[in-house]
Amino acid sequence: MGKNTISNKEEYEKDENKGDLGEQGNIKDISLISKTVENPRGNIQFLPIIGQVEGHIELSPQTKTTKYEHVIPLLIGVSQMEEIDGLMVILNTVGGDVEAGLAIAELISNLGKPTVSLVIGGGHSIGVPLAVSADYSFIAPSATMTIHPVRLSGTVIGAPQTFDYLTKIQDRVIDFIVSNTEITKAELSSLMLDSTKLALDIGTILVGGEAVEAKIINEVGGLKTAVEKLYNLIEENKKNKPGE
Repeated sequence: MGKNTISNKEEYEKDENKGDLGEQGNIKDISLISKTVENPRGNIQFLPIIGQVEGHIELSPQTKTTKYEHVIPLLIGVSQMEEIDGLMVILNTVGGDVEAGLAIAELISNLGKPTVSLVIGGGHSIGVPLAVSADYSFIAPSATMTIHPVRLSGTVIGAPQTFDYLTKIQDRVIDFIVSNTEITKAELSSLMLDSTKLALDIGTILVGGEAVEAKIINEVGGLKTAVEKLYNLIEENKKNKPGE
């Protein structure tokens, strides 16, 4: 039998009681292994942003969410833990709460460690600032990104005041995207306000390489390419550290 094969019950129990990665390859806590990848080139923390970014209002249990009260402490931990060298953000999100999304994006953009993002499936709405918050961004060839104005759901009271409020929020989103990409404010506003791309709304859907052509995402690629890029950024960061 192979080296990592558990041949009998006694051997299994012996390995299980070690409470760690034993000689037989038994894993005590798979959640820890799935979050952080250890490698001689550097240790990577993976952060998935999926479903809807949840803000101050808790969404229904049937809704897939990324909760900002979970993500923010994780990001603070990544910034402080010396054993973690870089962050990989994997996005498949429909968007969600603007302020929660911007808060997460701001932390990623100022993490102090190399960061790479990869959009798979979709990186819509507030997912755009989250994707561009990393040092370098990728998008899968089949992934999409929807660029549209900020919206509010529910009954709106006091239209002029609400319009001013939405304008300020939208300016924050636009300014963040522009400061973290090569797209201009005029080009981004044009994509947001395009009335020819969506049947029942205004905005623009970008597929794969179109997001790169629009100068929002850096490169088309998949997980292997994105991880390799992050390792390169980690190595470069280590070389530039004082005393190393």
